[in-house]
Amino acid sequence: MKYFVTIILVVIAFAKASSQDITGKWETIDDDTGEVMSHVEIYKRDGKVYGKVIKVLDKSAPEVPLCVECDGSLKNAPIIGLEIIQGLEKKGTEYKNGTILDPENGKSYTCKLWLAADNKDVLMVRGYVAFFYRTQSWKRL
Repeated sequence: MKYFVTIILVVIAFAKASSQDITGKWETIDDDTGEVMSHVEIYKRDGKVYGKVIKVLDKSAPEVPLCVECDGSLKNAPIIGLEIIQGLEKKGTEYKNGTILDPENGKSYTCKLWLAADNKDVLMVRGYVAFFYRTQSWKRL
């Protein structure tokens, strides 16, 4: 059962963002099909960046999608409203030192976000495990 692309998984305060501002609403794109899977709102809180799922568009998802693979207090938590990006700090043009949760497999990854150099309406989302990583491109709504 696929809710969104693997990482992403993360992500608002402003509908229009400045050239270096990642806050806003983004659509996540499935790596394999190219379909929009969800909308994520990214926002700032206490000087750090967070992101939550605000809409699930995956046609195969149940009416109320749950994080069935998550552990602990997130086990079976509703995916809509779930904070999947947590604690990122701005370092130059990147946001890092935080995590991203993949609701599809319930795993958290070290995360880094940055705007694409050639298009400020494309957010690059990278999740890491050790030196292995996967990068997705999310599009600004």
